[in-house]
Amino acid sequence: MANAADLTRELINELAFTPEELKELERARTMPITFDEDCPETTPEQAMKFRRVNPVRRVAN
Repeated sequence: MANAADLTRELINELAFTPEELKELERARTMPITFDEDCPETTPEQAMKFRRVNPVRRVAN
């Protein structure tokens, strides 16, 4: 991971969103979520069956 303080001005400008990308993100933010037969909405019963891939470890510091 890079430190933001070490980035050059050119690299920062290159990594920034373009105005077109910002418009697309704003448009996507306002769109409703739609489900289809390939990706149905998760029911509460199905959600209860999910398990964390990396369980939280309770370690005393």
